Amino acid sequence: MANVVAQPHFIFGLRTGVKNNLCFCDEQTVVFPAGNNCVCYNTIRSSQRLVPGSEKSQAMCALAISANRRYLAVAERAEKATVAVLDLHHQPGKTKRRVLSAGDLPAQEFICLAFSPDSKYLIGQTGAPEWTLIFWFWEKHKILATVKTGTSNNPVKQVSFNPFNHTQLCVSGAGVFKLFRYAEGCLKQSSFAKVDSIHLLSHAWIAPERVVAGTDTGRLLVFENGDLRRELLMSADRSERAADRRFPIQPSLSVSKTGFHRQVEMKRIKGSDLSQNPTGLRVASVVSFSRGFACSLGSGRICLFVKNENDSFTRSRDIWIPADPYSNDPGPSDNQDIESMCVSPAEETLAVSTDRGQLYSISLSAVAVDQEKAAYLDLLAQSFHSKAITGLSVCIRKPIVATSSLDCCVRIWNYETKTVDLCKEFQEEAFSVALHPTGLFILVGFLDKLRLMNLLISDIRIFKEFTVRGCRECAFSNGGHMFAAVSGNVIHIYSPSFENILNLKGHSGKVRSVAWSPDDGGLVSCGMDGAVYEWNTQSGKRASECVLKTCSYTGVVFSSDCKTILAVGTDATLKEIQDCQVLREVSADEGTYTSVAVSHSGRVVFAGNANGSVTAIKYPLPMQKEWITHQAHCGPVTKVHPVL
Repeated sequence: MANVVAQPHFIFGLRTGVKNNLCFCDEQTVVFPAGNNCVCYNTIRSSQRLVPGSEKSQAMCALAISANRRYLAVAERAEKATVAVLDLHHQPGKTKRRVLSAGDLPAQEFICLAFSPDSKYLIGQTGAPEWTLIFWFWEKHKILATVKTGTSNNPVKQVSFNPFNHTQLCVSGAGVFKLFRYAEGCLKQSSFAKVDSIHLLSHAWIAPERVVAGTDTGRLLVFENGDLRRELLMSADRSERAADRRFPIQPSLSVSKTGFHRQVEMKRIKGSDLSQNPTGLRVASVVSFSRGFACSLGSGRICLFVKNENDSFTRSRDIWIPADPYSNDPGPSDNQDIESMCVSPAEETLAVSTDRGQLYSISLSAVAVDQEKAAYLDLLAQSFHSKAITGLSVCIRKPIVATSSLDCCVRIWNYETKTVDLCKEFQEEAFSVALHPTGLFILVGFLDKLRLMNLLISDIRIFKEFTVRGCRECAFSNGGHMFAAVSGNVIHIYSPSFENILNLKGHSGKVRSVAWSPDDGGLVSCGMDGAVYEWNTQSGKRASECVLKTCSYTGVVFSSDCKTILAVGTDATLKEIQDCQVLREVSADEGTYTSVAVSHSGRVVFAGNANGSVTAIKYPLPMQKEWITHQAHCGPVTKVHPVL
């Protein structure tokens, strides 16, 4: 039998904390990181092309798209940081990959990247402790120049090329604003702005010699030839949004040949003023385009500036993140900070990503035409979980998957239509979830109770509650006539009449996983006490046991023929157990196995790993290494479940 190959098919979610984590490949396609993949998502067809990261990658740190939209640079954290430049024009599965390094520098990560306007050069900013900017002629894998740009006390936040001059670079950060020019094999600093007390979060070029930068105090600063000229304090007034009226014209940034002047009253620059934050706002992202520029302002808000005939910029509109339709809070979703913004090549669409893992977009032409109503972003695809997923369950008879999360939401995903069918937000975190085989009911474990709910067309409604506290593991039987729920070291079995018919006691530590046998006559459990128990679900007695005190088990499942038990735990091995004995062990290549599942055919075992990988192993377990590992995530795999 040949090796089993597991390939990603579709991804729901967005990886936050990645610099510039949203880019346009073309007018209809955006690229963003999810797990250990870059997702090229077509917004018209709702289809995905997945570009995997490096197998040894610990996490993606930053993205950058070339000016010609052909190349994507991906910075990956590792013992020695690398930057992979991908050719997006190649066919899926054959993406060309050029890998760049920091040379002799002991860099562990690149925190931001940028392509030159001619797409031939690439710059990468390393993080602590070096804080070095590296200038590559990337097609030749050649480092042309390096320069130290920051320190641990003055970290760099963003780097960029002048879009009008590929030899000029800009570096900004906390107390940092520097312009460099590449000449004669060196990067020479050409400006020395005094910004020691200013924390710059983002910047964008708005003219060949002008840069607008946002600060952590809610201000926009305008630099000309590297010198700080003007600043604009952004308004925090939200009354206009509530009234849904046209936003009044705000102060303008105006440019003349001799410098900057004000069309309305603006304060002159004072260092002490810039260290204050009277509004509590932040300008975390700025993006420019031919008709003006846009900047984020605090939570859930974008300010749009348009260019006037006299080369000035006027604040024309405010754009808002809309209220979450699934939230219990009817108010606006202004608790989301905008991480990244990008404009499509034809400048028709503005797309944004937020720190809660959501993607939004808006038509810039529609905003320009309809000036009478407040402008709101639309979801780019569908809403995603914003925190760790705690539970996962696949329905036997319908193409749906249920997930629970620490973001207090339970979501029902349709893996055929690749959409969210249902979403319900609760007042507390959801620890576990289990779908009934019919797909009509769902169990959700919370801190105080276990709740049985009906899945309706447009809602998830509570049907019955059970006094099972802190239920972090639950499962319906394969026939759907019983279910098991875990509370600490006790497993509760409930009948079709919702009666607690059995309480399985024997574990001395918390139970981490349970699984029903194919005929529902048995149940297997494992726990932190190093015990794997098989139970008879009719008598409630233990049928077999295997205890290994040196291993805390995290996942367990029956084989398809119900003759053996497969278990994984902290000793980094997959164990095959039969008649109370360990028959065979398969060691993880790296990391530790965290969860396990068996395919419906019984011929493949899937093991999730703490390093985010999923290993597909043929069954019966091989004597030698005969399996394929796919790097799916950048964090521990919490649950694996086979799909029909």
